[in-house]
Amino acid sequence: MQTIVFSNHKGGTGKTTSCLNVAYALVEAGKTVLLVDCDGQCNLSQSFAYRPTESKTIGAVLLGQASLSDVVAEVGEGLYLIPSSSNLSEVEERISKKPGAEFALSEVLEEVEEIDFCLIDTPGGLGKLTYAALTAADAVFIPAQPEYYGIEGLVGLLDVCQQVQKRLNKKLKIGGLFFTQYNRNDRRRAQRDMVNLLEAHPLFGPLVMQTTIRPNVSLVEAQIEKENIYNWAPQSAGAQDYQALTTEILSRL
Repeated sequence: MQTIVFSNHKGGTGKTTSCLNVAYALVEAGKTVLLVDCDGQCNLSQSFAYRPTESKTIGAVLLGQASLSDVVAEVGEGLYLIPSSSNLSEVEERISKKPGAEFALSEVLEEVEEIDFCLIDTPGGLGKLTYAALTAADAVFIPAQPEYYGIEGLVGLLDVCQQVQKRLNKKLKIGGLFFTQYNRNDRRRAQRDMVNLLEAHPLFGPLVMQTTIRPNVSLVEAQIEKENIYNWAPQSAGAQDYQALTTEILSRL
């Protein structure tokens, strides 16, 4: 099983949308996918009709109150979900006081069988759950918007990833950085200049991915309707972009 984390400590960059739609693209390619919602806002979990009780969420597993088999739900053909709940910040605080808390999610995922890919959605911020997700991952991909305040904190995030590589998870690969809500043909100079700056940067340049996710209303509609974008609007820019992104992600693993 390949475990991929989508992370950016700034909110609103498209972590959840990317995690969801890359999962759909993998399922369309015949892969089995497990989604893990580690964000207390529960947006990934809310993308499906399934509504679990708190006793059947990732928090209950991390606290030892439920087993993995108790909480995994099939939410589509070849697609499975470990949902989140609104009390996850409390769970994070409790597990952070225990030795080896960074390995809590790794230990949970060791029980997973017959799954090709595990995709983890992380919360905003760089708390213990983000560290635990990075410790469990084979690769991390970073969605970002090409705006000054969206880029400013990336150095800190990369530093955290490198700390995890060095001390907790030597196999972790920083897979790449991709832009959301951005079209390479965009005429807005400020965004183009920011992208050009990052592509020329010695640290970020090698990480910048070719695929960008253009603004697309179909992605929003599909998520509201709890539909797979490839069923909802297969010819949309959103479906095309996430198909291309998934292909590029696989090439970087």
